[in-house]
Amino acid sequence: MPSSSSSPIQDSAEGVVLTIHVQPNASRSNYAGLHGDALKIRIASPPVAGAANEALCRFLSEQLAVSMNQVIIRTGHGARRKRVLVKGVTAQQAVSIFKLQKAEGGGG
Repeated sequence: MPSSSSSPIQDSAEGVVLTIHVQPNASRSNYAGLHGDALKIRIASPPVAGAANEALCRFLSEQLAVSMNQVIIRTGHGARRKRVLVKGVTAQQAVSIFKLQKAEGGGG
């Protein structure tokens, strides 16, 4: 998959970098498709005292089958839009897990 700035999933030297739009206080945590050029992830935790960030890292570690310490929020700690590094995962693996295609048709 080409690393374009509009792709929510990009390879990096350490793993894969995901651009994520988080929706806290959801009824359950799940992947909800695309939100513009970001993966939309609903998180059941509220956005207080880092609870939603921790729940996001836990969700991503489960989905991508890595340990929690391999999931690092790089930017957006206090915002809905985040850039998250997941070590030990390739962009191709993430695309497969989140069922994205190289040429994404619509939005979410």
